[in-house]
Amino acid sequence: MKFVQLIEFQTSRVDELTALLDEWSASVEGLSDVPSRVMLCADRDRPGTYVHIVEFASYDAAMTNSARPATAEFAERLGKLTDGETLFRNLDLSREM
Repeated sequence: MKFVQLIEFQTSRVDELTALLDEWSASVEGLSDVPSRVMLCADRDRPGTYVHIVEFASYDAAMTNSARPATAEFAERLGKLTDGETLFRNLDLSREM
């Protein structure tokens, strides 16, 4: 079953965040159990609010990815670029169309 993580946060440093995403992506290129899809979405109704949508083949793949040093470093650096609380949603994909 596919697994999706939504990460909602606020930042005024989206260009730095985008560069961080590019760095992380390059660091895990070619590895197994990486996300099958990654999206960064800007909330049209709440300027400065973003949702990072990360899709994995399974929950186990997500946990393997989370255990990587590159992912831990990404999460730490993300925390320094955000303003306020970061909200996480861990979702099992029950239907896809």
